[in-house]
Amino acid sequence: MPSRPNEGSVRGLIIPIGGAENKLHNPEILARFLEICGGDNARIAIIPTASELEDTGPHYRRLFRKLGVRNAQVLPIFEREDCEQGESLTQIQSAEGVFLTGGNQLRLSTTLGGTEVAQLIRRRNAEGMHVAGTSAGAAFLPEHMIAGGYEGSTPSPDMVTLAPGLGLTNHVIVDQHFRQRDRLGRLLTALAYNPFAVGVGLDEDTAAFIGPDNCLEVVGSGGITIVDPSGISYSSMDKAHRSDPVSLVGIKLHILVSGGRYDINNREATADP
Repeated sequence: MPSRPNEGSVRGLIIPIGGAENKLHNPEILARFLEICGGDNARIAIIPTASELEDTGPHYRRLFRKLGVRNAQVLPIFEREDCEQGESLTQIQSAEGVFLTGGNQLRLSTTLGGTEVAQLIRRRNAEGMHVAGTSAGAAFLPEHMIAGGYEGSTPSPDMVTLAPGLGLTNHVIVDQHFRQRDRLGRLLTALAYNPFAVGVGLDEDTAAFIGPDNCLEVVGSGGITIVDPSGISYSSMDKAHRSDPVSLVGIKLHILVSGGRYDINNREATADP
């Protein structure tokens, strides 16, 4: 569950990124993340756990330093025992921002889940630290995580696998590489199981900057698909067999591009004029 802010504290932003963010020619998303963390003086903790590539963490460190941040540190978190190490906890405790790289979200959940690192990230986010994640890192941010699934636009019971995530918010379920990998069906399936959360489908090079008021702003070159299941009047999920198509009536869907906003609490979308 998300940690509750202390009296006088304002929760930091939660920033899921759809993957393949522009890193060289117009790194708008990463630059915005670093700006809200404090610009050149920001302290950024990079968590490369999702990736099996040794250079992923150092790559983002070089990139953040190129964008002007002098203090960007890669946390050596690869096994569960690493999540109890004092140096990593110290870095998170003093950071203005945490960045989770892409890779495999199950590596994140199985390594960080239930550890002191995960608990500290939730507490620090409640105290004002900003947390961003790209691709697998984005899927891991909410309480309910899409761990895997199949491509396609029509939902079916076997289309998605869900697992516990980091738990920074329980208001959304996030899917990434959304339009590029045809993932509408698996997001709809996840929402059909229990239509309480808002579905956020992130295109590549596109991010949702979710503020402490639960208002979401779109940043990047693609779009975000917002799926609001609160008005569902009929679902065949309880009757469908494993690979059957599922009928859903009453789903509301929005497509928002850069500058668009969505109020998660009131379920209201506005486009940038």
